[in-house]
Amino acid sequence: MRTSFDRIRQALLFEGLALFILISVGMLFLDLSLAGIGVIAIAGSVLATVLNYVYNLVFDLALKYKTGSTEKSLPARVIHTFGFEISMLMIMLPFVMWWLDLSLMHALVLDMSFTLFYLFYTFAFTWAYDRIFPVPA
Repeated sequence: MRTSFDRIRQALLFEGLALFILISVGMLFLDLSLAGIGVIAIAGSVLATVLNYVYNLVFDLALKYKTGSTEKSLPARVIHTFGFEISMLMIMLPFVMWWLDLSLMHALVLDMSFTLFYLFYTFAFTWAYDRIFPVPA
């Protein structure tokens, strides 16, 4: 099982790299201002950092209870990724609508583009993190 230090390191690395990518792409390709994309990205990052710690702890406990191990198979990684992103989407959608003054549909499209980014990013990041910082025996 991962230590608290390791979970905090993982969350901070995850969010820092994601912020850099998301703000850069949002400004360059979505034609959003730094204030527009920056506030959304930072609010999402803070929320995701807290949720990341709690979600990963609960997921690992459930996985260990069910399988006897916290090692994630490919199906477990997919479930882990989708579960986290659906949670973030449900929490962030109202904020995106309000902050950018968007309709539900426009905010949903924007939020879904973030979600699509994070689906691939989460999968790749957690896989790389597990290889670089393996779970102690």
